[in-house]
Amino acid sequence: MKILVTGGMGFIGSHTVVELFNAGFTPIIMDNLDNSQLSVLDGLTSILGFKPKFYEEDCNDKSALKKIFQGERDIIGVIHFAANKAVGESVAKPLKYYKNNIGSLINILEESAMANIANIVFSSSCTVYGQPDELPVSETAPIKIAESPYGNTKQICEEILRDSVNSKLPIKALSLRYFNPIGAHPSGKIGELPKGVPGNLVPFVVQSAAGWREKISIFGNDYNTPDGTCIRDYIHVVDIAKAHVNALQFLIKNESPSFYDWVNLGTGKGSSVLEVVQTFEKVSGLKLNYEIIDRRPGDVEKVFASTEKADKLLGWKTKLTLEDGLADSWRWQQSLSR
Repeated sequence: MKILVTGGMGFIGSHTVVELFNAGFTPIIMDNLDNSQLSVLDGLTSILGFKPKFYEEDCNDKSALKKIFQGERDIIGVIHFAANKAVGESVAKPLKYYKNNIGSLINILEESAMANIANIVFSSSCTVYGQPDELPVSETAPIKIAESPYGNTKQICEEILRDSVNSKLPIKALSLRYFNPIGAHPSGKIGELPKGVPGNLVPFVVQSAAGWREKISIFGNDYNTPDGTCIRDYIHVVDIAKAHVNALQFLIKNESPSFYDWVNLGTGKGSSVLEVVQTFEKVSGLKLNYEIIDRRPGDVEKVFASTEKADKLLGWKTKLTLEDGLADSWRWQQSLSR
């Protein structure tokens, strides 16, 4: 059973390709390499034992999507990762995010319906909740005004999925609202590989430890948290990848002609920025250089997930820890530094 993985050369996408194969699916990768590198294909080939099929195409190119669906006629589902994802950049370049993130989903839905592909797993984010009123955040929490254009694109995309299902478009879709992905494949052969300056904390931590960055910038220490730094729910990318497989299997078994729901993916525990830094120092045995600077526009103070729905609906729980994630991230970084 073939599954199209858009953005499949990216951080979460590449790990999901591995877990799809492990679960008996045949992943087909589509990626324009805007925020990923062709070398990821070598890592995937080494892990899988064969080179997965890869199309270097953009989801905003509707003709390219159509050609893939026509050429791969037995695709039964799409896992849609392809999107711009940096909060700070989205504040500076909102039109880029609205055009790419929303336009690509519309194309996926239109072309999937034309090709009679019903099962859609959408890569969403906890940013849809904004700054929540209660913690942990459950799926019944109200959707607040987004803190960034990136977060707003995820809200809009979820609304598009809901409205499409309500219109009786023949799709079954799940939005997976994951919290803060970290880690790498335990083999050290694929991991997070951002282009330019990382927008997320853990890549900055490991690059600083490797000497790629002079120091770590911590955006604010005056938040209403125990140590003043932002709190996030850090979840291992392998756990996230397995959740996508569970979501796909759930949709395939669901006999409804159209269906939409959403699920949080998190550990249920929050860790502060300083806790992450200190845990990495413990795991690696290294001392990190960091500085406190001004708050970053668009950052939420604290957020972590309720995990009950993921367990009940998908039969999924996290198995890997913050320590596991940081150790695997460091192993991956060291493989790049050799």
